[in-house]
Amino acid sequence: MSEPVISMRGVRAELGSRPVLRGIDLTVHRGEVVALLGANGSGKSTAVRSIIGQVPVAAGEIELFGTERRRFRDWARVGYVPQRTTAAGGVPATVTEVVSSGRLARARFGMLRRADHEAVRRALDLVGMADRAKDAVGALSGGQHQRVLIARALASEPELLIMDEPMAGVDLASQEVLAETLREQVGQGASVLLVLHELGPLEPLIDRAVVLRDGCVLHDGPPPKAVGQHALPGHDHVHPHAAHEAEPLRTGLLS
Repeated sequence: MSEPVISMRGVRAELGSRPVLRGIDLTVHRGEVVALLGANGSGKSTAVRSIIGQVPVAAGEIELFGTERRRFRDWARVGYVPQRTTAAGGVPATVTEVVSSGRLARARFGMLRRADHEAVRRALDLVGMADRAKDAVGALSGGQHQRVLIARALASEPELLIMDEPMAGVDLASQEVLAETLREQVGQGASVLLVLHELGPLEPLIDRAVVLRDGCVLHDGPPPKAVGQHALPGHDHVHPHAAHEAEPLRTGLLS
C-alpha cells in the first residue's frame, strides 16, 4: 500500500459528556477513495471533524501526511467540504468570493495573484458554476450551493479531499455533476474521504468502505451493498450536542 495521508489510531472523542468515538482506527492511503458510512449518530461527522481539528480528541493519535495533526500546518494540501446544512446560511458574498476564500491558504500575504484567480475559475468550471460567478450565494439552490462549497475546496488544488455528506439534499443533476467532478479529481491522483448516507452515483469510485456503529468500526473493506444498506437507516447531519450549527463559511480550515 502507498503511504497514508490520514491515519487515526485508537481515537476517542466526546461531545458534551457523551462518548461519540470509542477508539476507532481509520487509514486513507494516497490515491485511495474511502467512504465513511453509518447510521444516524454513529460518529461519522465527528470523525472527520476530529481529523481537521474542529473536535478535540480525548485519546489516540491522528496524523495527516505523516505529521501529527496538532503539528500539521500545510492546510493547502487539504480540501474540506462541510455539511451544507451547517455552512449554508446568510453569507453576504458572491459565488466567486466564496470560492476565492478557499485559495487563501496558498496566497502570499492574503493577496490573490493571477494564478490564484485562474485556480478559482478552474474550480468553478469543474462544478459547472462559471455562469453564476457574480451571483450572491443566497440566490442559489441547495444543489448549486453544494457545488460552490466543493469548488471552494478544489480552489486550493488539494491532495486530500474530505467531504461530509456532499450528496445530501442535492438534486439529481447536481449529484451527477459532483460525481463527475470527483471522478476527475481522483483521476488526477487526489485522495478522498467521504462521509456518505448511501453510495449512490459515487459507488464506482469507492475503493474501501469503513462502517461505524456507536462510535466503533463495524466494517473496513470492500463496500458490499448488504453492509451499506444494513448500516444506513439514517444519517447524522447535525448532532444534537454539536456546537457547529449554522457555522458560517470560513476562509480556512482552522482559525
